[in-house]
Amino acid sequence: MTDPNAIQPSALDQLPDRDPEETAEWQASLDAVAREAGPHRAAYLMRRTLERAEAGGIALPKLLETDYVNTIPTSAEPALPGDPEMEARITAWNRWNAAAMVTRGSKHGVGGHIATFASAAWLYETGFNHFFKGKEGDGSGDQLYIQGHASPGIYARAFLDGRLNEAHLDNFRQEAGGNGLPSYPHPRRLPWMWEFPTVSMGLGPLSAIYQARFNRYLTNRGIKDVSASHVWAFLGDGEMDEPESTAALALASREQLDNLTFVINCNLQRLDGPVRANFKIVQELEAQFRGAGWNVIKTLWGSAWDELFALDTTGALVRRLREVPDAQVQTYQTRDAAYIREDFFGKDPALVEMAKLLSDDKILECFHVSRGGHEASKVYAAYKAAVEHKGAPTVILAQTVKGHTLGEGFASKNANHQMKKLTVDEFKAMRDRLGLPIKDSDFVDGVVPYGHPGADSPEVRYLQERRAALGGPAPARRTHALPALPAPAEKAFASFDKGSGSQNVATTMAFVRLIKDLVRDKETGKRWVPIVPDEARTFGMESLFPSLGIYSPKGQTYEPVDRDQLMYYKEAKNGQILNEGITEAGSMADFIAASTSYATHGEAMIPFYIFYSMFGWQRTADQMWQLGDQLGRGFLIGATAGRTTLTGEGLQHADGHSPVIAATNPAALTYDPAFAYEIAVIVREGLRRMYGEAKPGEDQNVFYYLTVYNEPLPQPAKPQGLGIDEGIVKGLYRFNTAESAGITVAAGAPRIQLLGSGTAIHWALQAQKLLAEEWGVAADVWSATSWTELRRDALEADAALLRGEDRVPYVRQALQGAEGPVLAVSDYMRQVPDQIAQWVEQDWSSLGADGFGLSDTREAARRHFGVDAESIVVAALAQLARRGEIKATAVKEAREKYGL
Repeated sequence: MTDPNAIQPSALDQLPDRDPEETAEWQASLDAVAREAGPHRAAYLMRRTLERAEAGGIALPKLLETDYVNTIPTSAEPALPGDPEMEARITAWNRWNAAAMVTRGSKHGVGGHIATFASAAWLYETGFNHFFKGKEGDGSGDQLYIQGHASPGIYARAFLDGRLNEAHLDNFRQEAGGNGLPSYPHPRRLPWMWEFPTVSMGLGPLSAIYQARFNRYLTNRGIKDVSASHVWAFLGDGEMDEPESTAALALASREQLDNLTFVINCNLQRLDGPVRANFKIVQELEAQFRGAGWNVIKTLWGSAWDELFALDTTGALVRRLREVPDAQVQTYQTRDAAYIREDFFGKDPALVEMAKLLSDDKILECFHVSRGGHEASKVYAAYKAAVEHKGAPTVILAQTVKGHTLGEGFASKNANHQMKKLTVDEFKAMRDRLGLPIKDSDFVDGVVPYGHPGADSPEVRYLQERRAALGGPAPARRTHALPALPAPAEKAFASFDKGSGSQNVATTMAFVRLIKDLVRDKETGKRWVPIVPDEARTFGMESLFPSLGIYSPKGQTYEPVDRDQLMYYKEAKNGQILNEGITEAGSMADFIAASTSYATHGEAMIPFYIFYSMFGWQRTADQMWQLGDQLGRGFLIGATAGRTTLTGEGLQHADGHSPVIAATNPAALTYDPAFAYEIAVIVREGLRRMYGEAKPGEDQNVFYYLTVYNEPLPQPAKPQGLGIDEGIVKGLYRFNTAESAGITVAAGAPRIQLLGSGTAIHWALQAQKLLAEEWGVAADVWSATSWTELRRDALEADAALLRGEDRVPYVRQALQGAEGPVLAVSDYMRQVPDQIAQWVEQDWSSLGADGFGLSDTREAARRHFGVDAESIVVAALAQLARRGEIKATAVKEAREKYGL
């Protein structure tokens, strides 16, 4: 029988042991320590041995967890610079005004959050006073991802600094009047202050990683040296549950992004209660980040704990701290000393003896308030160690008390995230705790006053001097007065006007060809940022590999397997392509960083991100909203678009709805071009609008979404005539009439208008021919390049009418005088063309690919959804029959003829 206590063989047994006797001695020594001094002493020695090995560069698996104590002991803390007492007074004012602002706003029912900043105040204040570089110094300054729920504290600091006034604070979450403050960091709503929207939790940490990575990209490509910029991301421990929060940790360590620091406010609470009630979130996060290769700094306990650790000669205190679950730690913060003596110290005889040496006040100080995240000296030590660490990103796990200084009614209560106000008595108690010179008489009619020491007070002067030394106010967003980028040579766009002749070309390929020409442009070519999630070959972009290079901070340390081929896989430190692997979320984070570089770094970059259209908006629409909030610019390309065009891939690949999702985003200009020349016109217009000379009143802070198709088809020449380019940009123009298409129709024949977008226009053109040749019906074909832009123009016209202005929607103008009914068709659900139905004066009908996709040939799929040429013919005849322009029997005949 096998001895269950025997040491089982390990993977090391598969390796040759050159000195088994020495190995046995080490094992025996460990057994002896465990037997004589106990397993805790043995574990301690092993941890210290592993740490020594790691410090000495010996290749061993890293320790994923350390004891539940501070990484930096008090004895190793650097001296806190500046004036700590002054900084404490500044922090007190900011705590007060943050709580006052939310409480005053609660009378209007607008809500707000108090407890988050109360716990994180020193995490921010220490950074503002000593670390965060502003934009008025050299370089671009630091990039700050502020935790969304902490925004009241950031507004309070800006109020003390003179950047905001009382009227601003009183309009917190009340923006309609034009002088309000957005609830969270929203650059589009407060563009002079906020750089990065963060409150869609999980997106902040993901974006911060890719921003730090993009900073390196700009430097390595020689666009701008931003090596002095540091990215700081302030996160909640509950936020780390979001999969996006930890999705790119390996990227950050793999690329050694030591220009990045995560500060996780571990107050152990999320919105409804404890983050890890029965476990320890700090230990879990430490293991996760260490395992991913990050430098981890734990800042858990305040200086009041130093006495307790000094008394812990047996390690009993450290063991007890490791085993107490987080929810019980929260309970200690709300219970008296007697309870803590019994429940915490009473579990171990050594701790019982230790507790006898501690007063009740000492116990309460330690367990109620003394946390590493509440002491500037502890936070400063962690931040200094983080910015000085080289070779890996750093995460600081700072333990705090949620609701700290707000009073017993708030601290560590499960409901404190939803508690929006303090009573007058609670404010007075808070005033006394903070030592603020606010009189009882300042509370007029029960309204809590804002507090300010005066514009010329020592506190304000100190604050402003510290910020001046660090490069100016923060957070701050700067829109640089950048010159318009010169337009690329017209030749790149005009080459598509002639069409493809006898060659079939997919619009995906047409777009890639256009990009190949644009990246060669001497003036702007280097500013293009191609982004692709491991599908470059799918989209025909592999020819860009050797010419542009794939960005890698290490360059190419190997010989590629295809080195002898023309389009070999070339990685380079100054590579231009960002090939992200299979991550749409990471690719979008890349896009956001590049698309806002004009503000973040004063360098306009032109990102285009090409992806399976099904996996762009459907997977990452929240990031597209973040992009719009952050005022990003660039081109999103939904390739292999359409529900019936991507054959064989099935239900989860068949995109029939991305334009619907895109239509919900006010910053997205969505186009579904049918032909190569339309793509050229749209891209040229996009470059002008976003990066060139803007027209009066035109918003440059938009991005374009183009759907392109992988179906090789003839690309016609651009029609001649006035207004074609305008129609392409506005969303609709007449491609041909039955007569101009060379189709013979009888005089006075019934007529119908066929509107098609994207690849569907080819079905409409086939239907145009069938209608004339087999049913005697004349059809005009229109290219609807953007249903969404037509709708937006119509909505603006409706709004103008309400203001008393006489304005006709463009779609109505374009179709004015067009004979017969209108039938619209696309490779998307009918909701896409139906966006414009109410503004079309003619009788309206539409066809679309509603429902789930399926695997089959294109022809079979189109017949299944009823959008092929024959289905269009039947639908057109049905419309005309309803109007009495043809016999009703023709519809039945057509159905039978085409087997529908």
